[in-house]
Amino acid sequence: MDFEVLDIAGDAGIRAYGKSCGEAFVNAGIGMYSLITDMDKIREKQDLTVEAEGDSLESLLVNFLNELVCQFDTNGFIGKRIRMDAFIPSRSSFLRARVYGEEFDPERHERKLLIKAATYHDIKVEEVNGTWEAAVVFDI
Repeated sequence: MDFEVLDIAGDAGIRAYGKSCGEAFVNAGIGMYSLITDMDKIREKQDLTVEAEGDSLESLLVNFLNELVCQFDTNGFIGKRIRMDAFIPSRSSFLRARVYGEEFDPERHERKLLIKAATYHDIKVEEVNGTWEAAVVFDI
């Protein structure tokens, strides 16, 4: 399983998994998109590059997901697939990802949750028995 939805009273959350930390971040992004709409109806008609920085893995995850939220809110862009082009986990973490998707169309795309932002509440990024896990709660 690439991600699971966390049942949180009044909010929504995702726990994503990966063989690498970058893969867990990708799966967290896809999991977030699945909270917004039905992923099966998204087409890969456009792509965009997003970048994020953070002073920890947790802040990098929050900043990455909030950049995806910003692209959805300002440009209506919803992703179906994410490719991590650069992932540098260090004291000053950085990532660059290519997101493939299209403009949200309310006639074709079911609207599920309105995600306002990824939060630091109960955030966790860690390696557990050789698998990376990234857990995040969203403000809805």
